[in-house]
Amino acid sequence: MTEGFRNVSRRWFLGGLMAGGAGTALAGPPAASVRPAPRPAAVGKPAVAGAEELIARARLTGKVAFAVADARTGEVLETRTPLLGLPPASVTKAVTALYALETLGADYRFRTRLIGTGPVVGGELKGDLVLAGGGDPTLNTDMLGDLAARLKAAGVHAVKGRFLYHAGALPSLPSIDPGQPDHVGYNPAISGLNLNFNRVHFEWRRASGGYTVTMDARAERYRPAVSVADMQVVSRDVPVYTYSSKGGVDHWTVASGALGKGGARWLPVRKPALYAAEVFQTLARSHGIELRGAGEAGALPAGTVLAEMESEPLREILRAMLKYSTNITAEAVGLTATRARGKEVASLAASGREMSAWLKARLGTGKAEFVDHSGLGEGSRLSAGDMVKALAELGPQGPLEPILKDVYLHDDKGRPLKDHPVRIRAKTGTLNFVSALAGYVTGEGGRELAFAIFTADDAQRARIRPEDRERPPGSRSWTRRSRAMQLKLVERWAVLYAG
Repeated sequence: MTEGFRNVSRRWFLGGLMAGGAGTALAGPPAASVRPAPRPAAVGKPAVAGAEELIARARLTGKVAFAVADARTGEVLETRTPLLGLPPASVTKAVTALYALETLGADYRFRTRLIGTGPVVGGELKGDLVLAGGGDPTLNTDMLGDLAARLKAAGVHAVKGRFLYHAGALPSLPSIDPGQPDHVGYNPAISGLNLNFNRVHFEWRRASGGYTVTMDARAERYRPAVSVADMQVVSRDVPVYTYSSKGGVDHWTVASGALGKGGARWLPVRKPALYAAEVFQTLARSHGIELRGAGEAGALPAGTVLAEMESEPLREILRAMLKYSTNITAEAVGLTATRARGKEVASLAASGREMSAWLKARLGTGKAEFVDHSGLGEGSRLSAGDMVKALAELGPQGPLEPILKDVYLHDDKGRPLKDHPVRIRAKTGTLNFVSALAGYVTGEGGRELAFAIFTADDAQRARIRPEDRERPPGSRSWTRRSRAMQLKLVERWAVLYAG
């Protein structure tokens, strides 16, 4: 357990709060939002629209649930079906961040190592060289290039034995959510050896007689071509992409009718450890070190660490994860935390169950059910009440608030009001016909509130055709209305309770 958690060891959300004033317990929620009786402290505050009015204005289909509480005392201020379990989408990542911080500690670093199974004599390694992944979700091509340079600086100029890679630090999974389209980069494979968020860069340019295409593992300083993924342009309009796997290679085809003059996008990699091994071979060769083959080591061999690459501290990895909502980071961090807790899980669902059990134990109640650590899987369920319980118990001085991203209120034209005195630090979450927002808001009066808002239309989601899953009709406008409503609710609470 980290210091941040030890310093906020209050009761979980004051679950036995007696009803009175605006404070309510979350055990018996009303169907509609609570409208508290006026208090002397509220005299002189501007009139604000009621929660039900704001929800009605949004014209959302489906369900809306929320809870808001004082972040320091846990006093419940307002709720709407706070025990209703809805898909939390990427708000799950905030729970994953707490799970990882408590289990691993804020200063935890992932390590990628080069292990030699024999001595180095006269610059030659008299044994095998093993690229051993530590589950780092942030490892990129530039970092592998630096690792190759460190190997050379350690005095290794040749390897007599085999070149092997080991990815057993985490289970090897072909994707996060098998129900997603094959080509979306936010649904990559997971393994103990990851690279470039397990994506390959596909670029195309129209040329005489067709298109030229490249598949590479680019970063800022290096962009080596790869052979573990290839692309063929096919004369058709739909489907835009097809995927197949054969002989250890990801085979893609793309419809020429969708390409235009040129462009680029990231595609998921399904064999990330082999991808990382091939890229390291290329980078080692650039330093004059030839590596033969690229075989997988079923077990991690004993040997000497010749060079290693450390990630940034976990706190910074999580900060970036919450800002950019990177799914692979959430899954790798969550799996690593579960294994550190002594659970040898082989799937995201199993690790998600462990995180569910952890959260229930920390809340002392609750019905959270996670099928992964990123929120991409649609089977996860979390209530607004449980989310606010966690946020209120940790409080504004806990480990989560400083690494959440800034979220801004908007003017009538949808432009962010970055100088607005109301300060919001939160995590957003979006799936098709699912939108969530949870975090902390500080009003002009300085009072900090914890809140969670979940919206979902399960019926609309069920009607989405497989070919429309990337951009189903109506989903964007539904999400836009939901987000606008969420910000209006947060603004209401900031004025009414923290103004």
